[in-house]
Amino acid sequence: MNLSLYKDCVLCPRECHADRTAGRRGYCKSDSRLIVARAALHFWEEPCISGKEGSGTVFFSGCALGCVYCQNREISKGLAGKEITVERLSEIFQELEGKGANNINLVTPGHYVPHITEALDISRRKGLTLPVVYNSSGYESKETLKRLQGYVDIYLPDLKYYSDEPAIKFSNCRNYFNIAAAAIDEMVSQTGEAVFDERGIMQRGVIVRHLTLPGCLEDSKRVIKYLYETYGDRIYISIMNQYTPVAANTSYPQLNRKVTYAEYEELVNFAIALGVENGFIQEGETALESFIPQFDGEGV
Repeated sequence: MNLSLYKDCVLCPRECHADRTAGRRGYCKSDSRLIVARAALHFWEEPCISGKEGSGTVFFSGCALGCVYCQNREISKGLAGKEITVERLSEIFQELEGKGANNINLVTPGHYVPHITEALDISRRKGLTLPVVYNSSGYESKETLKRLQGYVDIYLPDLKYYSDEPAIKFSNCRNYFNIAAAAIDEMVSQTGEAVFDERGIMQRGVIVRHLTLPGCLEDSKRVIKYLYETYGDRIYISIMNQYTPVAANTSYPQLNRKVTYAEYEELVNFAIALGVENGFIQEGETALESFIPQFDGEGV
């Protein structure tokens, strides 16, 4: 395959210029080898993504953002996964379709876009018809997203922060909001209005996720307000309360607790008062280890 985009890598907004073809790892912790940690049906996405049949998730190793609180840190830090070929990735897509998946769900895929588009080309020539979901931190390059035009049907990005302070503190990322907002604008321009099939499973559109962090309620309100005032009902907003404290957060006392019911309820009520109708909320005890899959190479 053509590895030229990995030679002086600027696939993500970090633009670290690593020569990944020479074995150097970018900020994403990845070189030019394609590393996948898990490929299986996943039932814990939004209802219109998972449905009853499950979403065909493919978890890629590495991440360009690297949040200190990442619940998938085993793979985001590049510690887990198996090297595979583009041909094998295309087979995985077809195997997930054969298992009845509602879609192909690419999790943290941005640093592997050249591999992924080639694998999708192969799979589609062989008959793959499922919609493709691009499941992302929101920290994406518009130029890289443009390469996905015609490949991705559903964008599922985060919009994690409005202010620079938490973005720098928790993700070592200055200007996160402006970069992610521009990326989301590109995503919406590619997909247009949401489309669902007769079962209520999304076939096209954008769902923007926001994970509420402890002590960041006012920043969360600014995120929701921005999304609704900018896009209204053209997108869906998923307000998540599943933040799970991890052992490595000992350096960040603010993060060493779950989001309280009162904090989350206030944010949801704020969204409702704004007029948000196309949205998802989480109910009950969601900050559990059950939301973190085993990255044991299943399906790879």
